[in-house]
Amino acid sequence: MSDTLVTDRYGDPDARLGVLTDTLRLQLARRSVRRFTARDVTEDELIALIAAAQSAPTSSNLQPWSVIAVRDPKRRARLAALAGEQIFVERAPLLLVWIADLGRARRLGERAGTAVAAADYLESTLIGFVDTALAAQNAVLAAESLGLGSVFVGAFRNHPERVAAELRLPPHTVAAFGLAVGEPDPSEAAGVKPRLPQAAVLHREVYDAAAADAHIPAYDRRLAAYHRRYGLGGDWSQRVLTRLRGPESMAGRHRLREILDRLGLPSR
Repeated sequence: MSDTLVTDRYGDPDARLGVLTDTLRLQLARRSVRRFTARDVTEDELIALIAAAQSAPTSSNLQPWSVIAVRDPKRRARLAALAGEQIFVERAPLLLVWIADLGRARRLGERAGTAVAAADYLESTLIGFVDTALAAQNAVLAAESLGLGSVFVGAFRNHPERVAAELRLPPHTVAAFGLAVGEPDPSEAAGVKPRLPQAAVLHREVYDAAAADAHIPAYDRRLAAYHRRYGLGGDWSQRVLTRLRGPESMAGRHRLREILDRLGLPSR
């Protein structure tokens, strides 16, 4: 089935899907929105987003996440300063800060007089981050269905201790990322960014690196063309290599393990 949503998603005029539903259309059309109108996100909409988030899968029903809704412009401005001065963090009508939260289980153990030593291990920290991401992505799709746009903000991990202080986070928690939410400004110059071809990510039965990687050069050309349309440079391979060059390219996140330990997430 041919559809511009599909061809835009892959930057490939020959891309096809054999099935296409309303949900798939929302997912295919999703893009990062960094410019918003003045319309607020209503309380009813916020509550609906959280209901969608809580409907996501969670390991062993641990539900190891929390989310902080930030509407105060002054607090958003302070958080924007901690997130690389990204102005959309300050200007979005709603900022959701998603918390990997093992503190709730720790407090449960304290009240019950029961040890929760497994929370000290890397597996538990991973569950916290994975479940938080699953919940947040559910909220993103729900926002799309309400005519709202959003963009994830990973830069809160640049200064996790300062973010924790600003949000008064208890021990054993960390801000995993933020999500700026609002009505998309139609004047924003942005589009659906093409993704890798499915043949580069979908393996059948076993992993075939050579076959998958053979599709990267074509993708580099497609993404470079997309970037040129919006005044950007570089292809996918160049950007990946730049982003992963070394600790100097990580904006302070190379210290995340020691910071997690200080925040009460030792990840043994």
